[in-house]
Amino acid sequence: MKRLILSILIISISINCISKTYEVGPSKTYKKPSDVSSLVQDGDIINIDAGTYTADATAWYSDNLLIRGVGGMAHLNSNGVCVQGKAIWVVAGNNTVIENIEFSGATVTDNNGAGIRLEGKDLTIRHCYFHDNENGILAGDNSESDIVIEFTEFANNGYGDGYTHNMYINHVKSFTLRFCYTHHAKIGHTVKSRAYSNYILYNRIMDEQSGTASMLLDLPNGGFSVVLGNIIMQGPNATNNAIISYGAEGLTNPQKAIYIVNNTVVNERHTGVFVYVKSGASSLIANNIFTGVGDSVKAGIYDSTNLYFSNASDAGLINPDNYDYHLKKSSTAIDAGINLGFISAYPLTANYEYKEKADSILREKINNIDIGAFEYFYDVGKLELYPKSISSMVFPNPFSKQANIKIDGLSINNYPLQLIVFNTVGQIVKTIKIEYPKREIILKVGNLEKGTYFYKLKSFESDFYGYGKFLIY
Repeated sequence: MKRLILSILIISISINCISKTYEVGPSKTYKKPSDVSSLVQDGDIINIDAGTYTADATAWYSDNLLIRGVGGMAHLNSNGVCVQGKAIWVVAGNNTVIENIEFSGATVTDNNGAGIRLEGKDLTIRHCYFHDNENGILAGDNSESDIVIEFTEFANNGYGDGYTHNMYINHVKSFTLRFCYTHHAKIGHTVKSRAYSNYILYNRIMDEQSGTASMLLDLPNGGFSVVLGNIIMQGPNATNNAIISYGAEGLTNPQKAIYIVNNTVVNERHTGVFVYVKSGASSLIANNIFTGVGDSVKAGIYDSTNLYFSNASDAGLINPDNYDYHLKKSSTAIDAGINLGFISAYPLTANYEYKEKADSILREKINNIDIGAFEYFYDVGKLELYPKSISSMVFPNPFSKQANIKIDGLSINNYPLQLIVFNTVGQIVKTIKIEYPKREIILKVGNLEKGTYFYKLKSFESDFYGYGKFLIY
């Protein structure tokens, strides 16, 4: 038994020793990403210096890779060069994480070129930028694959034929899009997913005035779908009536239920359908603001807590002409929402808000939740409501084992404090009490999984002081 344990330990140590970090950049041994793609092994890290890498396309086959731009975004400008006639990057390995990379200019002979073509399973993308490709991301079928895209911008993707999109996710296990800004898709859809489960959370999904997208959100085969806390705006030049569409190509996914909650949906097209739900699916549509001309719904259930306005200027929004859909003090949406609890153990409470640009903040609720994507009190400013505001900084961020949180602006009257850590669905995963005179605490990973987390500092008397986020990798 001891010999078996020792053998396992030696294997583990050997695997850890094999993993290495590759540095890529104009001043490095490896000048461009394609120089290392055939060298990397499972678990390696590829750091790519900020800058532009023109006409460099490659495929990644190893598993558990972390590929990231450092010192800013690394820009992969395809200039029409794609690997395998598919994409700037073909990701064939499993469990890949890509951060701080910009993809542009992907074109191929069949007009279906992508910034990234996913052929492996399990992909996480964060803080990236996809623009002016025939597809931003194109993911193939894989029933075991989970795809997460967060803090990322998509713009001006699409060949213009209606078959290419800002993002196109085929039949995968789950697709999560959160805290992203996706806009100006060319004729195609701004978000399209055939995933068996879809979580569309706290995004800005827009045409704006010049956009020509088809649907803003197309879930053509159904699936368990939560659309929560988004800003969704159809512009005057949109090429399809439907803003949110569910099951239009047939309810072929195993589950047939959509939950549309606490979104602000603005239609500036002369006609429109706010939500289309294929007959035979179940739906819950509540706590949303809908403005502009359009049919209420083709099928499904509307809760009484939705608000409808003939135009955005009547909806009590701060500056709809400039796409600021925060609530005015006079808005009828304030305190008018209801608590929807959980569905299949997933919370239907909006715990975050989209923040410019491709970012997020905690949603602090006062009394009942407000209708729409924003809670009113952010309009008046946190410093006005909470003059004892405290700033904080997490370093390093991101981190893998532990980080320090430094807190400024404290006085003895502020103590004791709580540091409360939330996951991306708003569940509290860690609470740390801060006693006088601490101004710096150590945050250890412990049992927290890899991913994005949010925290807030508050007193035990419930005053709100400050907030932030960090990433564990």
